[in-house]
Amino acid sequence: MTDQNVVRAERLDTATLSDALDRLGLNGQCQGIKPRSTAFRITGRAWTLLYGPAASPAGTVGDYIDDIEPGSVVVLDNGGRSDATVWGDILTEVASRRGVAGTVIDGVNRDVSLCLELGYPVYSRDSWMRTGKDRVQVEATGVPVNIGNVRVCPGDLIRGDADGVVVIAREHEEAVLEAAESIQESEDAIRTAVRNGMSLREARAQYRYHSLQTREK
Repeated sequence: MTDQNVVRAERLDTATLSDALDRLGLNGQCQGIKPRSTAFRITGRAWTLLYGPAASPAGTVGDYIDDIEPGSVVVLDNGGRSDATVWGDILTEVASRRGVAGTVIDGVNRDVSLCLELGYPVYSRDSWMRTGKDRVQVEATGVPVNIGNVRVCPGDLIRGDADGVVVIAREHEEAVLEAAESIQESEDAIRTAVRNGMSLREARAQYRYHSLQTREK
């Protein structure tokens, strides 16, 4: 069965969704999380994993990829660490083959060239080659995690594009999508009005551009 809210989110860019989150007073913009290619786009439901520092002896970095449903977004919380990667070429290849929608990491990944070659979307803080093996280990899966100062729960709606990643909590997604669609409609009307000869100042005033993202009271 098609997830209609995933379809709706896919039609909206992150800037519009960000404005909708602001209008509703919600936090969902993942600070510092960027695509490894500006061509990447990602939309789907979150599958979450939390990493922690490795014990002695070290635990595993995880053999989870075979369990993830097609269309899901892998969301990995590595605490923003920049010294140890938690995603590389084997995971990219398997995820791409399985139809996983993409990967979001609060931390770094490696093997960017294969992501680009396969067109598999990866969003992270940066890229570096140093492995996470014996440095980090899986603490838990299917739990709330933190990505760019945003709480992400399993099943939350994830949308990413060239500007970054937004997270829409399941309990708020209907309100956020409705607000974003309303904002998009107004911005499209402004573009149409300008193309038909109206000044931008007049078009923005008519369609309340400057208050589209203002928090509702």
